[in-house]
Amino acid sequence: MPNRVISALYDSRADAEAAANDLCALGLSRSDIDIHQQDGASSSRQEGFLAGLKELFGAEDSTAYAEGVRRGHFLLTARVPDAYADEAMDILDRSKAADFDQRQEEWRASGWTGASANTGRTTAGLSGSNKEQVIPVVDESLKIGKREVNRGGVRVRSYVVEEPVNEQVNLREERVTVERRPVNKPVQNPGDLLRERSIEATETAEEAVVAKDAVVREEVTVRKDVGERTADVQDTVRRTKVEVEDTRTGSRTAPKTT
Repeated sequence: MPNRVISALYDSRADAEAAANDLCALGLSRSDIDIHQQDGASSSRQEGFLAGLKELFGAEDSTAYAEGVRRGHFLLTARVPDAYADEAMDILDRSKAADFDQRQEEWRASGWTGASANTGRTTAGLSGSNKEQVIPVVDESLKIGKREVNRGGVRVRSYVVEEPVNEQVNLREERVTVERRPVNKPVQNPGDLLRERSIEATETAEEAVVAKDAVVREEVTVRKDVGERTADVQDTVRRTKVEVEDTRTGSRTAPKTT
């Protein structure tokens, strides 16, 4: 599977290691990830390191990366299969990588001249009729994705409260009263009265009985509606422009452009 080399510059070893761990979690092998730092190596070893960077990134970026390592930064390089390239770049974009372009501007402000003392870029000449130098013309394209974010929510909770209620009700009750009244009157037939008798009377009373009825007075409904909106995303993309300056003299026939 074809591989692509990606890179990022970090201010600390810990930030570079964190990015490397995230790349490993994506599925990359740790052996495909390197973290370069200034280690006081010999000049020949440094030249070999710079040559390796040139092979990966070209003369201009390799010089800038080497300057970053010389100034104490940490350079992470990773060989990534094309199938994982976009996700791996997203991981480096979200990491604590230094702004490479901004750092170069700061270095130039402090006297660093970059790959060329005059223009900050390396220029290469052609020698012989069978050699050529290639300047790639690159256009960036904007890729817009989507991610879901938590914007908070609504929590509805029901609970029970008790309220005192005071009502009045009329209750009926009975009472039995026994009275003795003095009587003085003659008896015509004493036999009818001189016999055993029994009278029983019971008392009754009403008492309050409480019952409760539950009635639904209101309903609270929680509903989530899903809608779509169109967002206007504005950013910048870069492209390479090539200017050709012909300083040749004489009556040579101008080359044809196809």
